[in-house]
Amino acid sequence: MSEVIVEARALSRSYREGAAAVQVLQGIELAVRAGESVAIVGASGSGKSTLLHLLGGLDAPTAGQVLVLGEDLARMDEAARGHMRNRTMGFIYQFHHLLPEFTAQENTAMPLLIRRGERTQALAAAAQALAAVGLSHRLDHVPGELSGGERQRVALARALVTQPRCILADEPTGNLDRASASAVFDLMLEVKRAAGAALVVVTHDQELAGRLDRRMELRGGRLAAA
Repeated sequence: MSEVIVEARALSRSYREGAAAVQVLQGIELAVRAGESVAIVGASGSGKSTLLHLLGGLDAPTAGQVLVLGEDLARMDEAARGHMRNRTMGFIYQFHHLLPEFTAQENTAMPLLIRRGERTQALAAAAQALAAVGLSHRLDHVPGELSGGERQRVALARALVTQPRCILADEPTGNLDRASASAVFDLMLEVKRAAGAALVVVTHDQELAGRLDRRMELRGGRLAAA
């Protein structure tokens, strides 16, 4: 059986609203293995993005644990969590968050440059990642010169350039038309298979969710097979 990449154990998250505590997630149990794809579905406001942020170490749980490659994120300081994210995780969002003044190649290279990697090597890795998503001809184009689908493919290349063990995607096709969404999703599954990475996708799109290995639903703060 393949290695567990990211795991939630009895994971809960609540927030304060004035004097009241609002329970968003309660007792979440989830383990995602290398090469596996999992869809998280649920109504708006059900906590899907909150769960993804917890799995990626971008937020801290009220109770429970998130383990990445067997290591408890809560036992790390912020610098160590940042290092873990940069080395292990790739993030894709509904809005691409590309930097408008940088080229597709430079945007893709950013996670490696943040590591203070050698610029020539980072750009070479970025070119390779962009080739994998069919954008070799767009290396020198800035985001404003790309279509919506192309921008999202650059975001996918940026998530893959570090060769992550886990890809966390939050509504990655939610801002695209049906044809572009399907093409980007196909590409995401293809590169995930090639890399042997785990993939967790938050989506409202039931059709796309049905193409993943497992579909989980968040309802009333709890996660169950859908």
